[in-house]
Amino acid sequence: MSELELEQRTNIKFLFKLGKIGNEIREMLVQVCGDNATKKTAVYKWVKRFSEGRESVTDEERSGWPATSRAEEKIAKVRQIVRENRRPTVRSIAEQVNIDRETVRKI
Repeated sequence: MSELELEQRTNIKFLFKLGKIGNEIREMLVQVCGDNATKKTAVYKWVKRFSEGRESVTDEERSGWPATSRAEEKIAKVRQIVRENRRPTVRSIAEQVNIDRETVRKI
């Protein structure tokens, strides 16, 4: 999460606690941050979270494997396919590994 994102979430929380509603908060963020202001849907999402009692402005830990583990597995799978058959098509590899063709090309 960027410093600006964290700052804006903190401001959303502050303004919510002052009794401001989503639309007002968004307008204030646009006044201060311009084009870098948090999107309207994200403002409403955070207002809802704070209204439900949330205090933290940071993202919660997500369950599951880290993305790097999955990426490493896919790279290994692509390399294994190529070692076993030197002439597979990019399309066939992409289908076997369940990734897009551009990613196969990069690997």
